[in-house]
Amino acid sequence: MFAVVTAAFVATLSPTGAAATTPVAIDLGKAERADLARVESYLNGVKSIRARFMQISSTGEFAEGDFYLLRPGKMRIEYRPPVPVLIVADGTWLIYYERELGQVSYIPLGSTPAGILVADKISLRDDAVTVTGFERDSDTVRVTLVRTESPEEGSLTLVFSDKPLALRKWTVVDAQGVVTNVSLIDASYDVPVDPDLFRFKNPKIFNERP
Repeated sequence: MFAVVTAAFVATLSPTGAAATTPVAIDLGKAERADLARVESYLNGVKSIRARFMQISSTGEFAEGDFYLLRPGKMRIEYRPPVPVLIVADGTWLIYYERELGQVSYIPLGSTPAGILVADKISLRDDAVTVTGFERDSDTVRVTLVRTESPEEGSLTLVFSDKPLALRKWTVVDAQGVVTNVSLIDASYDVPVDPDLFRFKNPKIFNERP
């Protein structure tokens, strides 16, 4: 039930054995390239985020919770009931904890959409990612990315408000075509975030809350 709800964070963007296709990069004009460079600079400048989030998928599922980011490498997503899920990125792994079943999964952070947001150096113009879409209007900038080596596994669209530039939302389209939108609410940027939030302790081992 909760696989789609959490797809916006744990959906892998790595090869599954299917033949990879070559993504087609969008042809950007001079002004768009300047905007992309500005987005990249902004993302590298953001060191922390603390926010509530609302998540809606094209399957009709809804979830909300609390979001924390501490770059590089750290993220925590606490879903509110009835979704019994906690997700923690500790710099190496994206750790998925299903409280009701007591199940813990470790996914390489670099193979997930979350890995793009928490990278030590975020680059939107290197060989690892391909920009397949770019849109802007008077107050919004949207950048769509795929992993260059595995575009068939899905895309990530980052949505920013402009003037000033700020990350407000992202959309993940997974390999099955399910669209998941995540909106940040009352977000605070570059604020103190407790590093202990990103240290996951498996309750089965430590007999305590994660």
